[in-house]
Amino acid sequence: MSVTKIIEVVGRSSESSDAAVKNALAEAGRNLRDIKALDVVSVGLRGDNMDEWGALCRISFLVDNVDD
Repeated sequence: MSVTKIIEVVGRSSESSDAAVKNALAEAGRNLRDIKALDVVSVGLRGDNMDEWGALCRISFLVDNVDD
């Protein structure tokens, strides 16, 4: 039986909301294996000049089985 863990991450980009999502996935992928899904919870503009996109994402990945 497999177990899935879900975390939330925030990606940022000065380009677009799509780029912010891709940045979130790329950074999470550096540390996580077996990513199975990414759901975008919200996107919005941030910063003093409202010039930075932020994307709140939920990422699900498989938890490694550990045998005793």
